[in-house]
Amino acid sequence: MGDVDRQHRTRRTRRALPYVSFRYSYRFSKDALAVTSDSTLRFRSRDEIERSLNDAGFNILDIRDAPDRPRQEYVFITELTSD
Repeated sequence: MGDVDRQHRTRRTRRALPYVSFRYSYRFSKDALAVTSDSTLRFRSRDEIERSLNDAGFNILDIRDAPDRPRQEYVFITELTSD
């Protein structure tokens, strides 16, 4: 396969937060093939996530901080409700 050069760039978007766009570019030295991957993530609020989980039939048991990113990311502990 040979060497691969990888670049990562966060891109400005016309949409503001909660959207974040980024691009990964790979160039393979063996044949100079370039591959680009564009992605956009949407970060939902805690309320939006709670509504989605409830709508999907989950009971929220606990909501915690992510251990490696306190106050920046949530971990939802849930169980599927039985009908």
